[in-house]
Amino acid sequence: MGSLTDTLENTILDAITNASAYTGDATQHFAAFTATPSDAGGGTEVTSANAYARVAVTSNTTNFPAASGGSKSNGTAISWPQATGSWGSVVAVAAMSASSAGTMRYWDDFTGVTIASGDVLEIPVGGLTITLD
Repeated sequence: MGSLTDTLENTILDAITNASAYTGDATQHFAAFTATPSDAGGGTEVTSANAYARVAVTSNTTNFPAASGGSKSNGTAISWPQATGSWGSVVAVAAMSASSAGTMRYWDDFTGVTIASGDVLEIPVGGLTITLD
Protein backbone atom coordinates (compact mmCIF):
# COMPACT_ATOMS: atom_id res chain seq x y z
CA MET A 1 0.00 0.00 0.00
CA GLY A 2 1.37 3.38 -0.98
CA SER A 3 1.67 6.55 0.97
CA LEU A 4 2.17 10.27 0.71
CA THR A 5 5.70 11.56 0.45
CA ASP A 6 7.25 13.35 3.42
CA THR A 7 7.05 16.61 1.45
CA LEU A 8 3.29 16.35 0.92
CA GLU A 9 2.70 15.20 4.52
CA ASN A 10 4.52 18.33 5.77
CA THR A 11 2.51 20.54 3.41
CA ILE A 12 -0.77 19.08 4.68
CA LEU A 13 0.29 19.42 8.32
CA ASP A 14 1.19 23.07 7.72
CA ALA A 15 -2.16 23.63 6.00
CA ILE A 16 -4.20 22.25 8.89
CA THR A 17 -2.17 23.78 11.73
CA ASN A 18 -0.97 27.08 10.30
CA ALA A 19 -4.09 27.92 8.32
CA SER A 20 -1.97 28.06 5.17
CA ALA A 21 -3.70 27.27 1.91
CA TYR A 22 -3.05 24.10 -0.05
CA THR A 23 -4.54 23.31 -3.44
CA GLY A 24 -3.99 19.91 -4.98
CA ASP A 25 -2.70 19.46 -8.51
CA ALA A 26 -5.41 19.78 -11.18
CA THR A 27 -3.61 17.06 -13.15
CA GLN A 28 -1.54 14.25 -11.69
CA HIS A 29 1.26 12.82 -13.82
CA PHE A 30 1.86 9.14 -13.09
CA ALA A 31 5.41 7.84 -13.37
CA ALA A 32 6.46 4.17 -13.46
CA PHE A 33 9.51 3.03 -11.47
CA THR A 34 11.97 0.14 -11.77
CA ALA A 35 13.33 0.84 -8.25
CA THR A 36 10.81 1.67 -5.54
CA PRO A 37 10.72 5.22 -4.16
CA SER A 38 10.06 5.95 -0.50
CA ASP A 39 8.29 8.67 1.44
CA ALA A 40 11.54 10.64 1.14
CA GLY A 41 11.42 10.36 -2.69
CA GLY A 42 14.04 8.65 -4.82
CA GLY A 43 13.42 5.49 -6.81
CA THR A 44 14.34 4.96 -10.45
CA GLU A 45 11.83 6.09 -13.05
CA VAL A 46 11.60 4.18 -16.34
CA THR A 47 13.81 5.92 -18.91
CA SER A 48 12.13 8.06 -21.55
CA ALA A 49 12.90 5.55 -24.33
CA ASN A 50 10.65 2.92 -25.92
CA ALA A 51 7.50 5.11 -25.89
CA TYR A 52 7.56 5.63 -22.11
CA ALA A 53 5.97 8.84 -20.87
CA ARG A 54 4.20 9.85 -17.70
CA VAL A 55 0.42 9.52 -17.84
CA ALA A 56 -1.69 12.63 -17.14
CA VAL A 57 -4.84 12.01 -15.08
CA THR A 58 -7.27 14.79 -14.17
CA SER A 59 -7.91 15.15 -10.44
CA ASN A 60 -11.65 14.68 -10.00
CA THR A 61 -14.14 12.42 -8.21
CA THR A 62 -14.48 10.06 -11.19
CA ASN A 63 -10.76 9.30 -11.39
CA PHE A 64 -10.27 9.48 -7.61
CA PRO A 65 -13.49 8.83 -5.65
CA ALA A 66 -13.88 10.02 -2.05
CA ALA A 67 -11.52 8.57 0.54
CA SER A 68 -12.90 5.93 2.87
CA GLY A 69 -11.44 4.21 5.91
CA GLY A 70 -8.28 6.31 5.77
CA SER A 71 -7.37 5.40 2.20
CA LYS A 72 -8.07 6.46 -1.35
CA SER A 73 -7.95 4.44 -4.60
CA ASN A 74 -8.17 5.19 -8.29
CA GLY A 75 -11.68 5.05 -9.78
CA THR A 76 -10.54 4.55 -13.38
CA ALA A 77 -7.73 2.51 -14.91
CA ILE A 78 -4.40 4.28 -15.41
CA SER A 79 -2.78 3.13 -18.68
CA TRP A 80 0.59 3.97 -20.21
CA PRO A 81 1.32 3.94 -23.95
CA GLN A 82 2.25 0.63 -25.56
CA ALA A 83 5.96 -0.05 -25.07
CA THR A 84 8.10 -0.16 -28.22
CA GLY A 85 10.92 -1.86 -26.32
CA SER A 86 11.73 -3.11 -22.82
CA TRP A 87 10.96 -0.91 -19.81
CA GLY A 88 12.32 -3.54 -17.43
CA SER A 89 10.53 -4.71 -14.29
CA VAL A 90 8.15 -2.00 -13.10
CA VAL A 91 7.75 -2.21 -9.31
CA ALA A 92 6.01 1.05 -8.36
CA VAL A 93 4.15 4.09 -9.60
CA ALA A 94 4.06 7.64 -8.26
CA ALA A 95 1.95 10.73 -8.78
CA MET A 96 4.11 13.65 -9.84
CA SER A 97 3.30 17.35 -10.05
CA ALA A 98 4.50 17.68 -13.67
CA SER A 99 4.90 15.75 -16.92
CA SER A 100 8.68 15.82 -16.41
CA ALA A 101 10.71 16.57 -13.30
CA GLY A 102 8.29 18.05 -10.73
CA THR A 103 7.60 16.91 -7.19
CA MET A 104 6.55 13.41 -6.16
CA ARG A 105 3.23 13.57 -4.27
CA TYR A 106 2.57 9.92 -3.39
CA TRP A 107 3.60 6.45 -4.50
CA ASP A 108 2.51 2.82 -4.41
CA ASP A 109 4.55 -0.33 -4.95
CA PHE A 110 3.51 -3.76 -6.23
CA THR A 111 4.96 -7.07 -7.39
CA GLY A 112 7.19 -6.35 -10.37
CA VAL A 113 5.64 -6.46 -13.83
CA THR A 114 8.07 -6.92 -16.73
CA ILE A 115 7.15 -4.62 -19.60
CA ALA A 116 8.46 -5.77 -22.99
CA SER A 117 7.88 -4.44 -26.50
CA GLY A 118 4.16 -4.48 -27.27
CA ASP A 119 3.08 -4.54 -23.59
CA VAL A 120 0.88 -1.93 -21.91
CA LEU A 121 1.32 -1.09 -18.24
CA GLU A 122 -2.08 -0.59 -16.62
CA ILE A 123 -3.12 0.00 -13.04
CA PRO A 124 -6.67 -1.39 -12.80
CA VAL A 125 -9.53 0.37 -11.01
CA GLY A 126 -8.73 0.20 -7.28
CA GLY A 127 -5.18 -1.01 -7.98
CA LEU A 128 -3.57 2.17 -6.66
CA THR A 129 -4.27 2.78 -2.98
CA ILE A 130 -2.73 5.48 -0.82
CA THR A 131 -3.03 6.10 2.89
CA LEU A 132 -1.99 8.74 5.37
CA ASP A 133 0.66 7.23 7.61
